[in-house]
Amino acid sequence: MDKFFFTLALLVYCVSFVGFFIHMLTLRKEAKRWALVVLTFGFILHGTSIGARWIEAGRPPFVSFHEALSLVAFFLAGLYLLLEIKYRLKTIGTFVTPIILVTMGAAAAQPQKIVPLPPALHSVWLPIHATICFVAYAVFALAFCISVMYLIQERQIKQKRLGGLFRRLPSLDALDVMNERCIKVGFPLLTIGIVTGSIWAEEAWGRYWGWDPKETWSLITWFLYAAILHQRLTVGWRGKRAAIMTIIGFCAVLFTFLGVNFLLHGEHSYATGF
Repeated sequence: MDKFFFTLALLVYCVSFVGFFIHMLTLRKEAKRWALVVLTFGFILHGTSIGARWIEAGRPPFVSFHEALSLVAFFLAGLYLLLEIKYRLKTIGTFVTPIILVTMGAAAAQPQKIVPLPPALHSVWLPIHATICFVAYAVFALAFCISVMYLIQERQIKQKRLGGLFRRLPSLDALDVMNERCIKVGFPLLTIGIVTGSIWAEEAWGRYWGWDPKETWSLITWFLYAAILHQRLTVGWRGKRAAIMTIIGFCAVLFTFLGVNFLLHGEHSYATGF
């Protein structure tokens, strides 16, 4: 049953992207409104899929790589909907929904068989640690999208191309403010995720920190975002430099989330997605 709802959610997300793309081309408010309605419906279907898998597996659906990717896409969709309700930034859905679709597509390409929970993962810290980390990843993905939009808009202004694309993107100030707010939300979540992971590691392996590749790259990612936030708050980093650093930070997130599992081996390797 979870596979049915997952596939349906993926298809609905595709329709939503088409709606956002039409809105970006035509600037018709009805297109965006319907795209948001469709995205909300896809989000509900996606949540139903996750819930059905949880019930069927008899455990939190945070273990396999398919489940991890699906959850990141789910949280990204939910966070974007919240962002849209509060700030109503134009055309951002055209940039966010492709990331949702790529993540969902990657999840669909992974084995979807329900696997048993490894002994080390039998802990109350599993849903706490995984949820916090996945939400942090989704927030950083939003910051990445906003940074890409900022660089595109900044280039339009620099080259004095104040045409259709310029009118379709939010202002530089609005994008910079949203980028900063995303970092201010994502960084504490990443910090809490690392702390809860350390507590869980002590419970599972008898040590808080072991310089496992996943732990090492999580710390590298933490330092990158700590530097970005520090420079923003104390030095006054704004604009293009902050956007570029945010994109670099998200590359570190991707390597921590994906690269470590495929290229490096450690105690986290069996629990793909953590």
